[in-house]
Amino acid sequence: MNIVISGLGIIGGSFAKALKKYTDNYIIGINRSRKPLQDALECGAIDEIGTVESLKSADILILGTFPEAAVNFVKNNAELIPENCIVIDSSGIKSEICPELVELSHQYGFSFVGCHPMAGKETNGFVSSEADLFNNASCILVPCGANKSAVSRIDTLVRKIGFGNVVYSTPEEHDRMIAFTSQLPHVIACSYVMSPVCPKHNGFSAGSYKDVSRVARINEKLWAELFMENREPLTEEINILIKHLEEIKNAINTDNRQELEHILAKSRMVKEALGE
Repeated sequence: MNIVISGLGIIGGSFAKALKKYTDNYIIGINRSRKPLQDALECGAIDEIGTVESLKSADILILGTFPEAAVNFVKNNAELIPENCIVIDSSGIKSEICPELVELSHQYGFSFVGCHPMAGKETNGFVSSEADLFNNASCILVPCGANKSAVSRIDTLVRKIGFGNVVYSTPEEHDRMIAFTSQLPHVIACSYVMSPVCPKHNGFSAGSYKDVSRVARINEKLWAELFMENREPLTEEINILIKHLEEIKNAINTDNRQELEHILAKSRMVKEALGE
């Protein structure tokens, strides 16, 4: 197949490298800036530097850009996308973008399947991409009413490039769960490192500091967009977190050791019940 990847950041670049390593598909890269394209061509991650005209020969189009940019790319170039093409995104938000992309797919005849690779790093850009980034990771597919054949082809493709688990979801369920599993940890990490004692942590910190602070090395433009576009589920999770923080703080302030132990035991039992 001809697979066009629009956006060669860490995710788009990893898709390109994984597809070249694990499949025989022909990979065409499109990117706003030239250097990632040249780097991808030189290292063999893509077979060709493309333009929007390359969409005319695409069997699959992978959108590796920010959510809004992904929608705009399809909107601006929809008439170039063949009816037999399957378009997938890689965004960490679905309710905000899926309706528009589904509408465009109906209008122009191509298929759209929402996709969210549950893999990444604290660093960004093509230089951070890896052929094995997706190994044993989960891939969330949001079919959005696409025909079974298109969904099956994407399912097969993502398993070929290393994903160990494919989870099916709706846009609403996806965004509710991602608010908890992905976005809230980034909120916590960013809040945590803004303590005035953080710059003095060296020599006093070990695994706990690293675990909590790791994702504070954030791409602020991307995550601000993700937070804003998922505001209701995310603010609900933040409110739940604040409630539990207040419970712990109050138990400490009132010298209520029994209540504090009870709260901490509940959290331990949650993790134990999950087998983690």
